[in-house]
Amino acid sequence: MNYLVTGCAGFIGYHVAVSILKQDKQSKVIGIDNLNDYYSVKLKQKRIQLLKQSKRFNFLKINLIDKKKIIRVFNKHKIDFVIHLAAQAGVRYSLINPESYYESNIVGFSNIIEISHANNVKKFIFASSSSVYGDKKRYPLNETEKIYPKNIYSASKKLNEDIASDVSKISKMQMIGLRFFTIYGKWGRPDMLIFSFLKSAKEQKIYYLNDYGNHVRDFTHIDDVLIIINKLIKKKINQKFQIFNICSNNPIKINFLISRMQNYLTKKAIIKKVHHNKVEVFKTHGDNSKIKKYLKIRKFKNITNELNKIIDWYEKEKIWKITS
Repeated sequence: MNYLVTGCAGFIGYHVAVSILKQDKQSKVIGIDNLNDYYSVKLKQKRIQLLKQSKRFNFLKINLIDKKKIIRVFNKHKIDFVIHLAAQAGVRYSLINPESYYESNIVGFSNIIEISHANNVKKFIFASSSSVYGDKKRYPLNETEKIYPKNIYSASKKLNEDIASDVSKISKMQMIGLRFFTIYGKWGRPDMLIFSFLKSAKEQKIYYLNDYGNHVRDFTHIDDVLIIINKLIKKKINQKFQIFNICSNNPIKINFLISRMQNYLTKKAIIKKVHHNKVEVFKTHGDNSKIKKYLKIRKFKNITNELNKIIDWYEKEKIWKITS
């Protein structure tokens, strides 16, 4: 089987590519990434370097807005499965560079799904986001909840779901959208809470804690994501289009998480609490009963049991040096 993993130099994409290569010893993984500088290119290159240790991995530096190059990839390789994880990430960045979200998350998505359909791909698994729900009053949120994106990033993810739903009506390709809720783990994004906090502590720079630390997030371990994607690849799916929450259903207040990290660290972070950022949602808390029932999954990892392991790994690998 040939798998195309877009965004393979990213956090989730890297882990998905590694997992496929381990799970399916006969597989080949073609990885695509544009290696943009939204965050440390050194970190992305390190992930690619690790992936290249497998002879069954082939890396191509391609921007998904370049339709001709994507077509050439499909012409050269018979692609059976597409795991589309490439996207312009970040909510706050959308205020600075909205055009990048249009190019990557809308044009890029349209290109890859259109070409996948034209080449009779079996399954098209793509990343959506919990941010599509917007701010709500009642939790946990399940997949039938009405969605109200409140920023450019989440609006682009909603549009991805709409495009996939429309394409499913004319395609034999099975399409699965995954609404990710704050994924964390080794090799995680340096702009996300855990690693940005650890870097600030290590460098003794002020860490600006939004919303005074009162906001709430549903943290989901990357290992749980990999279990889900591996099962979805193998599972026979009757419906051509499905959306799943990928979450632990265990919301944590950020102040609690920060306190746990501070207590474990030798060199404490310097924290300055600031007001709420209006483009971000205050709380994420997803209902994961649909994916648990669908794939017969019993439980998800708890971040309070995993946090110290992540910090130890960060220290051992000296990740703050790669992301400088």
